[in-house]
Amino acid sequence: MKRSKTTALLLMSTVPLLLTACSSEPEVQVQEGLYTSVEACSEATGDPSACRTAFAAAAAQSADAAPQYASKEQCAADYPAEQCVEQRTTAGTSFIGPMMMGFFMGQMLNGGNRGLAQQPPQSAPAYQDKNKGWAKPAAPSSTGGLNTASRIGTGKAGLAPTGLQPNAAPTVSRGGFGSTARSRSNSSSSFGG
Repeated sequence: MKRSKTTALLLMSTVPLLLTACSSEPEVQVQEGLYTSVEACSEATGDPSACRTAFAAAAAQSADAAPQYASKEQCAADYPAEQCVEQRTTAGTSFIGPMMMGFFMGQMLNGGNRGLAQQPPQSAPAYQDKNKGWAKPAAPSSTGGLNTASRIGTGKAGLAPTGLQPNAAPTVSRGGFGSTARSRSNSSSSFGG
């Protein structure tokens, strides 16, 4: 009797895995690029309208997302001095920070099709440091965003470095079944001996 209960429980525990493996979850593809101008973006993507939209959105959020320093000297330790300027957040807080030197643009692609979905592009300002490294704002915290009033003096803490090359052909990252299965196989390989 015990063996049949154990077998039944074992079979029941595999059902969610089988259903997940067989689900028809659409594959999500995101095309992301780093651009130093709307013209370079238009040339690389062939979509000037999306490039203008992404640039405008990135410019609108650049002061709120920029690394914040208390003085020009502190900013110049991380960024070229000519990039360090006084800025004002949407909340009205003044600080010294680097200017936006480019922008990131990500677009959702239709399933396996090459056409772009009817969604506006995702965008973020890009900052280039003294070492020619590029970074964008880190994802907002679960508390709902950045507290600009207390960020002065945090410097590069709110940025995420990227390996993208500016004005190059956009890269495509895929999601969906393949990435889910791959992450499961990687995590399950740590079980056992």
